[in-house]
Amino acid sequence: MKRNLTTGKKLMAVCLMGIVLAAATSCGTAEKPDNNLILDERDRERVVNLFGPMEKSKPGVANVARNAFDQTVIKAEDQLDLTVEYRTYTAENYKEKTYDDVVLDRVRSDMDDLYLLNPDTIQTLGDEGRLLDLSDLDCVKNLRDVVKMANTVDGKLVAIPQEVVAYGLFINKDMFDQYNLELPSTPEEFLECCRVFKEQGIETPVGANRWWLECFVFAQAFADLYNGGNAQAEIEALNSGAAKYSDYMRPGFEFLKELIDKGYVDAAAAYTYEAIEGEGPDFLAQKTPIVMAYWGAANADTAYGSPDFNLQVIGFPSSRGQMPVVPITGYGVAANAAHLEDTVKVLEIILSDECLQLYAEANRVISPSKNVQVECIPALKPLNEKIQNNIYVLASNAGMKVEQWGNTCLIVRDLLNGATVDECMAKFDQLQEESLKQ
Repeated sequence: MKRNLTTGKKLMAVCLMGIVLAAATSCGTAEKPDNNLILDERDRERVVNLFGPMEKSKPGVANVARNAFDQTVIKAEDQLDLTVEYRTYTAENYKEKTYDDVVLDRVRSDMDDLYLLNPDTIQTLGDEGRLLDLSDLDCVKNLRDVVKMANTVDGKLVAIPQEVVAYGLFINKDMFDQYNLELPSTPEEFLECCRVFKEQGIETPVGANRWWLECFVFAQAFADLYNGGNAQAEIEALNSGAAKYSDYMRPGFEFLKELIDKGYVDAAAAYTYEAIEGEGPDFLAQKTPIVMAYWGAANADTAYGSPDFNLQVIGFPSSRGQMPVVPITGYGVAANAAHLEDTVKVLEIILSDECLQLYAEANRVISPSKNVQVECIPALKPLNEKIQNNIYVLASNAGMKVEQWGNTCLIVRDLLNGATVDECMAKFDQLQEESLKQ
């Protein structure tokens, strides 16, 4: 089963990969690989080649995310008496090629063994049969359902992450309290909060960027699908054409259009803003009460980890209340990996509950294992409670023939740039029609 993906949406996938890495770290720019460290390990004859967007940590460098991952890799190296070689993507080396472009080329050319993959490449490579089915790994029995649902292609689990990244609304609770506003749960309540803020002189109640407004759409489009007990049947109806993606998406796009028309979102600014860099300063300066971001941004001092106000992170408004939005990445093994047996053994170790506990505690993230629990900061408790109770919507699902995360992002950008809701829905209909022909 082939998926329908727009070519431009790869830009969104690169942004997501950066989010997955930044979600657990407060390091700044990436350091160059420590060649001495790598050379010291090459006396081991057995090697597994890992391709990803980050290098092996340099000794003494304060980089929580990379160090936590490295610790799990070191456990695998020691237990298996082999070396995991890091092969790293850097934009300057690949010029115009995105991370996803490079991953697709490398997997198709059998260049590496293990890959960190974005949702779109998981779908594409899974469809092509280029990723190993991981369903029989021992760790799979411990995985949350959300991971298995998102990364299963034609009955095969083709990728597993070390963390689950959830998106939510970041709220300045002090500003809500100032105007006696309850935190919104439904679209109608959200609009009312924005109306009050606007009337009180707050120029832009919702700080937005060109990447994440789609989360409003997903929350409203799929709240019932993923929480109504009939998800598989609804997905099959979408894949067969019996149901239309545009019917699911329309309420969210109409909601965004109202936010724009009433001045609650600055569409022109959002169209040019990069994530956090654009809207972040006004949020931290308490000029705007609402932004959207990923779980780890509440932990990272380089994002929203140290605000001068009471920060709360809640789900996006939906008919079923506050709804976390979850896209899933993962590690995949090349079906034709040169070191296939050792690669599977490495993955078993770094995805074991022991290693996932180490990783989650270091980075304060949601683990893909239902057995691993980490105490989150108070600001994240509202979002965490929903996820622990299996209340969420998926923004990426390899079981859907039309790729969701990237395509929706680009169509939301059309809306920001002046397209009508009907024009946006026509694009979803076109994507669905093309998928039915494949």
